[in-house]
Amino acid sequence: MPSPATGHRHAPALGDGRAAATSTGHGPDHGPDAAGHGRPHAHGHSHSHSHSHGPAAPVSRHLRKVIAAILIPFTAAVVVGLVVLWPGGAPPHKRTGVGFDQQTQQATVTKVVEVSCKSVNASGETPTGDTSTAEGSSAVQEANGTCHKATIRVDTGKDKGRTFTEIVQPDQARQLHQGEQVVTAYEPSAPKDLQYSVTDVNRRFPMGLLAGIFALAVVVVGRLRGVMALVALAISFMVLNFFILPAILHGSNPLLVAVIGSSAIMLIALYTCHGLSARTSVAVLGTLASLALIGILGSQFIDWAALTGNTDDQTGLIHGLFPKIDMSGLLLAGVIIGSLGVLDDVTVTQTSAVWELHEANPAMGWRGLYRAGIRIGRDHIASVVNTLVLAYAGAALPLLLLFSIAQSGVSTVANSELVAEEIVRTLVGSIGLVASVPVTTLLAALVVSADRPGSQAGSTTAGEVAAGRAAAGRGGRRRKR
Repeated sequence: MPSPATGHRHAPALGDGRAAATSTGHGPDHGPDAAGHGRPHAHGHSHSHSHSHGPAAPVSRHLRKVIAAILIPFTAAVVVGLVVLWPGGAPPHKRTGVGFDQQTQQATVTKVVEVSCKSVNASGETPTGDTSTAEGSSAVQEANGTCHKATIRVDTGKDKGRTFTEIVQPDQARQLHQGEQVVTAYEPSAPKDLQYSVTDVNRRFPMGLLAGIFALAVVVVGRLRGVMALVALAISFMVLNFFILPAILHGSNPLLVAVIGSSAIMLIALYTCHGLSARTSVAVLGTLASLALIGILGSQFIDWAALTGNTDDQTGLIHGLFPKIDMSGLLLAGVIIGSLGVLDDVTVTQTSAVWELHEANPAMGWRGLYRAGIRIGRDHIASVVNTLVLAYAGAALPLLLLFSIAQSGVSTVANSELVAEEIVRTLVGSIGLVASVPVTTLLAALVVSADRPGSQAGSTTAGEVAAGRAAAGRGGRRRKR
């Protein structure tokens, strides 16, 4: 039978000890030598090595059909879901001017001068009260300290070139500096001298520079794979920005939107980065199975823990603007989308590990491949789970500090909805991550070992040739390890 790795056919040794002619998938069979002795090719071992360089050879036609029978209907369902739920842009609404829901313009600080806080105090009176408190101490500092009066020029919009002034108190976290680029909020219904106010610093240049350095590093190290990874990343953001977010705002079920959007991102990212192959398809199946588990567990535990998903000012604003959005469903959608990136990493790594183990030892059965692959997966689990927990802890560090200041017990902290959401998010994602290792490893071991008969050609060494040409006749099953 032709070897999937090399395309060679090896006939058994003849009765007189001479090897039969070896044929390759690259041309006609080699006949007798010039002396007519019917000996094998002059070098004896030239056709016993593998011609496989780079990715593993594809599995058999039968298994490719089985994988296609699963993934093609799934892909078709994802495409239909995208078409049916495609929102066509975010729904319009009247801006409230609260939080992020406000009009903004770019501006530049043109001048900053020091002024007495007392002279710009509206009441002109020195505040009284308990200076031992944070509020009282701040009020006294504002009254007696030195403030800054900043002149800001609007650089965009219909009022381009217009200037306004803003007083910066000495205890404010962000102080303005001359020449600094800032973001201003614009409220047209306010009095003219109060329509503009500074809300943030313009960070476009440093953020863009950092993104450029990241892209350059990925391309330099990853080369073509790095370029494809950046393409997949751009497509993922497009799916998130043009499908997932607008569809949720239009009132579609957040869980359904997240499942369809995540599936589209998964298919595009994996096949773009790793190619259309059985190896990538196994990683897709492992990721899909793990996402299904995360969805089931997340749905159950978010319901049992009575998590509403409405825990801070931003989620409250979203619920106020679009009351039809299911906030608990939005929380579950976030769990699924957040787990996808790490799942892709684990499933692709495990699949590649099993494929490489098979290439190193084609005689190893699926049980041996699974045992070897799961040993690699255990190390991966230990590092990735720790990464997830620390990532969430780092993001919630200010909140944890507040609980520490209040000297709240662990049970009290964990019971608060704000922290409970992160705990459920972390643990559900980690369970899906852990489950993805044995599931993907088993799928890869079954696929890569199935329909790969023992007569597969392998690589032999000079020592094996010296031991006897019969090793080549058996397809090079005895690889030197």
